[in-house]
Amino acid sequence: MTDEVPASAPDVPEEPEGSDGPAAPAEPAPLGLVRTPTGHAGVDARLERLADADRLTADGHVEVYEDVHRGLRDALTALDAPPVPGPYENRS
Repeated sequence: MTDEVPASAPDVPEEPEGSDGPAAPAEPAPLGLVRTPTGHAGVDARLERLADADRLTADGHVEVYEDVHRGLRDALTALDAPPVPGPYENRS
């Protein structure tokens, strides 16, 4: 019994005939997800920002996701803020 590899077995898979070399990585493609409007302009703008990730490679998604998360967190925090009185509501 020998541990020799036959000469006809390549270390790397052969490329198909007529190929110009290794296949290039696929370009980023939209996922085709439908974003349903919430009715809150700030939230809807952040959700639309998610579409920017469709044009980026995976390593660029983090920046978009963090930006969207920050904006959504700010929108939620604003809901807890006391209302600002209008110009004629400050009566003493």
